[in-house]
Amino acid sequence: MSLFSISDLHLSISVSKPMDVFGNRWRGYMEKLRKNWLAVVKDGDTVVIPGDISWAMTLDEAEADFRFIESLPGKKLIGKGNHDYWWSTVTKMKRYLSERGMTTIDFLYNNAFATEEFIICGTRGWFSEERLQHGDADFVKISARECGRLRTSLDAAKRLADCEDNRGKPILVYLHFPPVFGEFRDEELIKLMKEYGVTNCYYGHIHGRYDAPRTFAEGSLQTSIISADYLNFVPMITRPATTTRRQSRFL
Repeated sequence: MSLFSISDLHLSISVSKPMDVFGNRWRGYMEKLRKNWLAVVKDGDTVVIPGDISWAMTLDEAEADFRFIESLPGKKLIGKGNHDYWWSTVTKMKRYLSERGMTTIDFLYNNAFATEEFIICGTRGWFSEERLQHGDADFVKISARECGRLRTSLDAAKRLADCEDNRGKPILVYLHFPPVFGEFRDEELIKLMKEYGVTNCYYGHIHGRYDAPRTFAEGSLQTSIISADYLNFVPMITRPATTTRRQSRFL
């Protein structure tokens, strides 16, 4: 059983949001994603999708997008992105999926999950600069709240790591926004991850920067981009950054 990662699916089956306006890689992206997913992910695998899942505004609008994800192999752990306006409470979202017979999707939010080899935790994060956010949100307050949520998730991960069945499993952090990208550093998130001994973090949100390095190093912390278009819609088999397998035959 393997772990895969891919962010920013930006599905829009029930709403009109053509993605090819953002570049050639987005042309026919849902079929490309489906084909590549079926080629690499098997039943029993886990796929982490940290945010920007659907352009829908409500759960009902997002149902078709959830059914697309449900139809694909593997267990899916979904995080929240800045465009996931359909997001509600975890209780309500889990009930919504359960009532419709969707059983392979769960939510990464103030919690953690153990897979065969890793422990998964994470949160959304926030914009790198106040001027980049939308509206008049309280930048400082939201950034601090996301740090608190990551600590809650890391605490849950540590509790799992203390269980006998999980001893020795590394904790992986998934964010929607990058904690490190180019010259940008989110010092509070970096400090928090290092406090918990995290050495690998994965994030999305970044689009169109296909020449950017896949991984940035911040001391012992490796941060890697997993936006769907960056990966050319191939779920990335996830290992510590120094041993990530090549996927060039799919790109």
